[in-house]
Amino acid sequence: MSIPFPSDAWIKDLMTRLNESPGYQDAAAKWEGDFAFVVEAGEGVAKETYLYMDLWHGACRSARQLDDPGEESPEFTMKAPVSTWQEVMSGRLDPIMGLMRGKLALDGPKMKIIKAPKAALEMVKCAIAIDTAWPG
Repeated sequence: MSIPFPSDAWIKDLMTRLNESPGYQDAAAKWEGDFAFVVEAGEGVAKETYLYMDLWHGACRSARQLDDPGEESPEFTMKAPVSTWQEVMSGRLDPIMGLMRGKLALDGPKMKIIKAPKAALEMVKCAIAIDTAWPG
């Protein structure tokens, strides 16, 4: 059954997949930081949506949709319209290239992200495996 994006169920499914992925665990073994993935309103998304993940040394310790962006103060906030997220989560747009080309807006230490490309790609592999129902 497809899981709608963006949603609490979708980000929780990604958390499960990351925690079951030896590739992600290895690639992110030295990574720590939390993220808010922001999906802009429009393109079938009624309001700006925040998906939060706490990533710690190859594990995702928690993940959830935030009702209020002020609930957490993540180290990183990455923002894009749903069409860009769909490109990333389907493997058509490398997330690092998306940052460099300005398709993804990042608030947080960009160099920390750029130094962990394998972790980002392993996360995308896990996202690709989700049977996602995209809006629109």
